[in-house]
Amino acid sequence: MQHPEISLAAIHDDGSGNVHALLRALVAEWRAQGHDVQGLLTRPGPPGAACSADMVLIDVVTGEDYLISQNLGKEAQGCRADPAGFARASQVLRRAADTPAALAVSNRFGKLESLGEGFADELMALLSAGVPVLTVVSAQHREAWDAFTGGAPVLAADAQVVQAWWLSLQHAS
Repeated sequence: MQHPEISLAAIHDDGSGNVHALLRALVAEWRAQGHDVQGLLTRPGPPGAACSADMVLIDVVTGEDYLISQNLGKEAQGCRADPAGFARASQVLRRAADTPAALAVSNRFGKLESLGEGFADELMALLSAGVPVLTVVSAQHREAWDAFTGGAPVLAADAQVVQAWWLSLQHAS
């Protein structure tokens, strides 16, 4: 059961489907309906590229790309996340907090956010500004999500479920 008063949720990424495509489709639909949805979505990489592809986020309002990965070489084992890329992209989420947007989307609550890095500060700023937030979380980071959010909902990767959460926000306001 969803709680309309909760304005933060994540779509569960269990690896079985493309949750980023789902989020992109929902954001496109909501923006086409005239809702002020702002934030960052993952740009799809080339087919079959998987981990070797650049990690790029797209500003849903301007279409501007933000490269958030760095090339560490083919033998590298470390995290490819580029702190400077995250810093540049973070302006999009800060703008959504300042506006404030009807909804902010963030590509993912992942490893960096679970460590208090990445977009963790921006997510808190959005919530402090009263902006509802929708993101994606995998089972790997679910415990950190629960600790970060105090147990905010994790939604099934199903368009109807996510639409119901969005509609509950509309009715609550």
